[in-house]
Amino acid sequence: MSLSRRTALALPGALPLALLAGRAAAQKRLEIPPSWYAVRIDENAFIVEMPGVPDHRIVDDRSARGTAFQLHSYSIESGGSSYVAQTALYPADVDVTQPRAILQAALDGRAQQLSGGKWSRVQWREIAGAAAVESTGVVPGGNGLRQLVLLKQRRFMSLAFLGNASSLAGADANRFFNSLKLV
Repeated sequence: MSLSRRTALALPGALPLALLAGRAAAQKRLEIPPSWYAVRIDENAFIVEMPGVPDHRIVDDRSARGTAFQLHSYSIESGGSSYVAQTALYPADVDVTQPRAILQAALDGRAQQLSGGKWSRVQWREIAGAAAVESTGVVPGGNGLRQLVLLKQRRFMSLAFLGNASSLAGADANRFFNSLKLV
């Protein structure tokens, strides 16, 4: 999404300059909570609420057999925390008949970035017909990482929250994870 389109989404209408100046002064006195937006991830793969309009990047990737596919990544930082939603549609040469193996590989890959190289908590489940695993861990420097990874048929989906370890089960993180809607 271009910067101008993101800006247009974030500002629903043009405000007079005097109102903007007044709003800026009010923001210095008060901590204004973020505005949450329902974000359609990769057109209609899923919907999730994020505390602002995220940046969208497309990362070119390849399957183990060399078939190209794209990973869509949406991210935003708000209130000292990072929110990331990602999805990819795996190509036909990826064996998705064992979803737990694919999700375990995602867990293992990300665990390498954690303190001690392992997750503190891992919980397997199913969400709307998708195999899923939610996990939490500590990253070097003391922050916490909470992630939810899903696989529904060929669709890989991931939510990640990085912030103060005490905020992993906080209101903002819970709102982010609980807002997930598979389409």
